[in-house]
Amino acid sequence: MYKIKTYNKISKIGLEVFDDKYTIGDEVENADGAIVRSAALHDTEFPATLKAIARAGAGTNNIPIDRCSEEGIVVFNTPGANANAVKELVIAGLLISSRRVISAIEWAKTLKGEGDQVGKLVEKGKSAFAGPELKGKKLGVIGLGAIGVLVANAANALGMKVYGYDPYLSVNSAWNLTHNAIHIYDVNQIFEECDYITVHVPLLDSTKNLINAESIAKMKDGVRILNFARGGLVNSNDMIEALQSGKVASYVVDFPTDEMLCVDGVIAIPHLGASTPESEDNCAMMAASELVDYIENGNIVNSVNLPEISMPRSGAARVCVIHKNIPNMLTAITGIVAENGVNIENMLNKSRGEYAYTMLDVAQKDDSIVEKIKSVEGVIRVRLI
Repeated sequence: MYKIKTYNKISKIGLEVFDDKYTIGDEVENADGAIVRSAALHDTEFPATLKAIARAGAGTNNIPIDRCSEEGIVVFNTPGANANAVKELVIAGLLISSRRVISAIEWAKTLKGEGDQVGKLVEKGKSAFAGPELKGKKLGVIGLGAIGVLVANAANALGMKVYGYDPYLSVNSAWNLTHNAIHIYDVNQIFEECDYITVHVPLLDSTKNLINAESIAKMKDGVRILNFARGGLVNSNDMIEALQSGKVASYVVDFPTDEMLCVDGVIAIPHLGASTPESEDNCAMMAASELVDYIENGNIVNSVNLPEISMPRSGAARVCVIHKNIPNMLTAITGIVAENGVNIENMLNKSRGEYAYTMLDVAQKDDSIVEKIKSVEGVIRVRLI
C-alpha cells in the first residue's frame, strides 16, 4: 500500500487515478507522495518516507525546491494542463484591453432609473468607449511554451499578425506553432513593432522586471500589455508611470497588487487564469499520474528539480538512485550491483545541474544492495522497486 497526502482540495477526477493500492487524504502520515495546489510548503517538515511532491499547476513557488532536492524528493509540476484555460482568458484580455467593455458596462449601470431615455443616452455616450479591432494588429508573444503557442495560434485565427519570441523554443512547441507566426530572435523587435504584447515566461532572476521603463520606452505609443504569467515580470511603478503618460493604453494583469488596483488603464483580474473545472481536473489527473509512475516505476516526467528520465520495465526489479552529479558515481553504483552477483539488464542515467538520477533494471531482487549503495558518498536516496 502507498500513501498520498493532499495539501489542498484536489479534483475528485484526479484522485481517481490512484487505484486501491493507495490511501489518500489530508490526514495521511508518513506519505509516499503528496499533491498540492496553492498551499505553502516552505515551513513544512517532510517525513523521511516522502518520495515526491506533485504540484497541480505550473508554478512551484510554494514548494521548497532546493530542500526537496537535498532530501531526494522529486518535485513535479503539470505544464500544459491548464494551458487552454489560460489561453482563453488571454484572448478575453486582448478583447477587453481594446474595446473598453468593462468600463462601458460599469457606465451603463449608471443609467438605471433614466426610463425611456436610456436608449438615447446609450447612443450619446457610447463613443467614449470605442476601441480598435484585433484583426490586422501585431501581437508579440514572449515565451512560446504550452500557453504561449496556444495564444499565438488563437490570435492568428483572429486575424492578428503574430510575432513569437523564445530563445529556448522546444521542438514540440515549434511543431505546434502556427506557420504564420514570425519567429523573432531579438525581444526588442517585439517591443518596437507590436501593438499588443503578452508575456508567458517563468519568473526567474533573468526575467524579473522584463517589462520596465527601459523596455516600455522602446514600445509603440498606446501599446497594450498583458501579463497572465507572473506579477514580478512587470515593474509596477514603471507600468503605472507609462499608463499615466499614455505610453501604455492598457495593462491587463492576472496578479493584482495594492499599487495596481484602481489605477486608470489597469484591468486587474483576480488570478483566474487556471480557474476552470476542466483545468483543475486536468492538473490533478496529470499530477496523480506523475506520482503513480514515479512511485511504482521510478520514471520521472515533468520534474522541476531532477532530470526527465523514463524507460520500459525489464528484469525482476528496478534500482532507482538519486545522487549528486559528480565523477565515478556510475562506477560505484554498478560495481556494488556486480559484486552482489546481480546482472544489470538495462540502465539509464541523466543529470540536471548538481543532481543526477540512475535507473537500473536487474535480473533479481536483492535488498542488500540498497544499503550498500546508500553508503556511497554523494548518494541521496535509493529505492528498489
